[in-house]
Amino acid sequence: MCDVVTIPFAVGGGIGSIEDMKALLDLGVDKVSINTAAVKNPELIEKAAKEFGKHRLVVAIDGRKNPIGSGLPRLEVVVRSGSEATGMELVGWAKRAEELGAGEILLTSKDADGTKEGYDLEMTKAVAEAVSISVTASGGAGKLEHLYQAITIGKAAAVLAASIFHFGEISIPEAKRYLKQRGVPVRI
Repeated sequence: MCDVVTIPFAVGGGIGSIEDMKALLDLGVDKVSINTAAVKNPELIEKAAKEFGKHRLVVAIDGRKNPIGSGLPRLEVVVRSGSEATGMELVGWAKRAEELGAGEILLTSKDADGTKEGYDLEMTKAVAEAVSISVTASGGAGKLEHLYQAITIGKAAAVLAASIFHFGEISIPEAKRYLKQRGVPVRI
């Protein structure tokens, strides 16, 4: 990937140690993204930020909504691709990740992911307003308006979308044109 990709990119998934991160960064990856390992060992965030710089560290946070009155946090952190509940309150975890040295947050709503019904704007806005680092919204993009809503209503600094691009429903240039026409700063 490093040999053919001309844009900065981050790698995540299965990264659990400083050694894993170093190996990827040495290959030319711009940023590393950690999630489950960060929840299980929060000090890893601090160590990675000191070793590589905050600008190279993304803390990915997967979240879900719990029913009011369930005794669980309304917005809860989940790990292992959303299969394991943590009991951790999501906004509090995002703040702690920032304090420990996260350079940015990749926030995925596991409830919205894959639905194409739109991003979880409540979750995105709650996190974006609680931290001073960039938050990228992920999970739920199905149409151009969803991208715009995540930025304007959800207060995300960026949006991640996958299936709409993979399956050719929307092209990347089309998404960029749409957002630019709506007044969103876009790198062309």
